[in-house]
Amino acid sequence: MRGVKKRFSGVPALADGNLELHRGDIHALCGGNGAGKSTLLNILMGFIQPDEGEIFINGTPVHFASAREALDAGVAIVQQELSAVPDLTVAENIFLGAEPHRHGFVDFGRLNNDADELLKSLGYDISPTETMKHLSVASQQLVEIAKALSHRNADILIFDEPTSAIGEKDAARLFKALRDLASAGKGIIFVTHRISEIFEIANRYTVLKDGAQVATGNVADITREQLIEKMVGTPVDREFVKRNRPGTIPLLEVRNLTRAPHFEGISFTVHAGEVLGIYGLMGSGRTETLDAIYGLRRADTGSVSVRGRVLKGRGAGEALDAGMAYVTEDRKRNGLVACAPVGQNLSLSILQRVQKWGFVDSRKENRYIDKAIRTMRINPPDTRQLVRYLSGGNQQKVVLGRCFLTDPGILLLDEPTRGVDVEAKNEIYRLISDFAQAGGGAVIVSSELEEILGVSDRILIFRRGRLATMFSREDATPKKLLMAAV
Repeated sequence: MRGVKKRFSGVPALADGNLELHRGDIHALCGGNGAGKSTLLNILMGFIQPDEGEIFINGTPVHFASAREALDAGVAIVQQELSAVPDLTVAENIFLGAEPHRHGFVDFGRLNNDADELLKSLGYDISPTETMKHLSVASQQLVEIAKALSHRNADILIFDEPTSAIGEKDAARLFKALRDLASAGKGIIFVTHRISEIFEIANRYTVLKDGAQVATGNVADITREQLIEKMVGTPVDREFVKRNRPGTIPLLEVRNLTRAPHFEGISFTVHAGEVLGIYGLMGSGRTETLDAIYGLRRADTGSVSVRGRVLKGRGAGEALDAGMAYVTEDRKRNGLVACAPVGQNLSLSILQRVQKWGFVDSRKENRYIDKAIRTMRINPPDTRQLVRYLSGGNQQKVVLGRCFLTDPGILLLDEPTRGVDVEAKNEIYRLISDFAQAGGGAVIVSSELEEILGVSDRILIFRRGRLATMFSREDATPKKLLMAAV
């Protein structure tokens, strides 16, 4: 890809996109949020059309007017934002547009068998006949990966943040599959904000910054610190220093919370000044528990108390009024209004504060919005930009910014740094720590061991819907967490 350019509503997303992929390579495409990575890959896939630039495959110039043309030419993608059809089954999603036929009709027997074989070969315990909307975000991500790998004629495979919603065990399976594909002569483009993954899986790298290529080369020839510096333009302090100290005043108390079959008998307390971490494998009940605490799902039994006041199970509105804010796992489905601008997304939860005689006071609203944009460093800082045109990381910043604007006493955070670059991650960690230092309490669910160990004061381990054990910050190690979770 040479000299690829693209603007959205006059705002440049790509100024000079360049990428060279070789057969057998696992090529890491690196850059901060808004660097242009997803735009470049969406152009390669035919999802959007470039304003300028050239694309060559095997030396032949190509122009894809649609994703179908890209697939026919041997290019497949796993997108950062899930693109499943929720009312279809797992098997129907995997082979969408490439279903086996018999006598002019879809051969569902073969469809399900082929999907089952593919899922089992990857080690994924997912039924091919399950409806997609009933799967967790992590399971949907695994189906998306299987879908890309089902295109056996694809020579170019793109993975845009494929591990952002899956745990260490599934990531290891994915990496083995990628190495096998590379050994078979496929070319793989791999996008991740987890710097350690680049050095684990990739042999080549390209760095985009402000929509242009700024560096490319062999991963073996660069250090982690040098790569981060190229991505952000300046040296970055990777060390996050916790400032908060847990107190003794209980803010959030969860007692014997149960929702069959997802979780059972969950009890814990979050104190003022504390960051409580939750770690567990996919399907352990972590997300479902947070949903129930916030009122998005109704628990069968148990109670949730905020500052000693028992919530009556009246939904998210009651939780918000009680001083809770929730960053959900799936920002696309229930964290954002994609067709609305950044400003309206930020102010959604504080409209009561900025109204006057039943109407929104725009000046007051804009003061809150501007504060969130500055605090979260949302890029571009344009309140009118439709949120769907932001990078995944900047979309996540909008969700976090809206939560902080409510001045919560308790933060529930489910994978809060998913799709966020290394510089923004450290900033989010500091925001969480400062929030706790000021007397708040936070619960953070994360699939990243380094993250959960770095930000948490205590760590709860979920296993098969139950609270298996608890570690103090001093006692926790990666090995202990993994062994307790399996």
